[in-house]
Amino acid sequence: MPDRSAEIVRKTKETDIRLVLGIDGDGRSSVQTGVGFLDHMLDGFARHGSCNLEVRCEGDRHVDDHHSTEDVGICLGLAIDQALGDRAGIRRFGHAILPMDEALVLCAIDLGGRPFFSWEASLPTPKVGTFDTELVPEFWRSVATLGRMNLHVRLLSGSNSHHVIEAIFKGLARALRDAWEPDPRCGGIPSTKGSL
Repeated sequence: MPDRSAEIVRKTKETDIRLVLGIDGDGRSSVQTGVGFLDHMLDGFARHGSCNLEVRCEGDRHVDDHHSTEDVGICLGLAIDQALGDRAGIRRFGHAILPMDEALVLCAIDLGGRPFFSWEASLPTPKVGTFDTELVPEFWRSVATLGRMNLHVRLLSGSNSHHVIEAIFKGLARALRDAWEPDPRCGGIPSTKGSL
């Protein structure tokens, strides 16, 4: 397969972001978004997705963490879409049921090119430290839309917001890892339509 990597540079009045993604990596990450909890989640995402991820973000955090979190999600989605190219030769689908202590989540992905986002994961608390937990679905909605993927998340159980969110990031990393893996039995476009 060709080099499956992408560099996204996005600058607005709210954020200035550079994100580099290599989906055929070994789990290395260097993440500095200015949002500590998001950095922690993205480090875990890279490790469990076996991708290499570098993120630098300068955002208007004097307002709150919303723009930085959402815009990093936009850039990650764009990078996934760019790195996948025409998506030929991939498995396309991936899923994970992932536990983390008392938390259990179901994550499913279709890299079929049609964006759809389904979130059934009421987070137990409004904050983890200073981080607003309502930003987690905003982040993944941006990834799904700009990454042109069908993304489903279900919270099966969980009472600790940190555990729930971490399970979601790791579960989606595992689902994406499976979905973008090369399929040795199918070298073409993974669709009966012949295109995605």
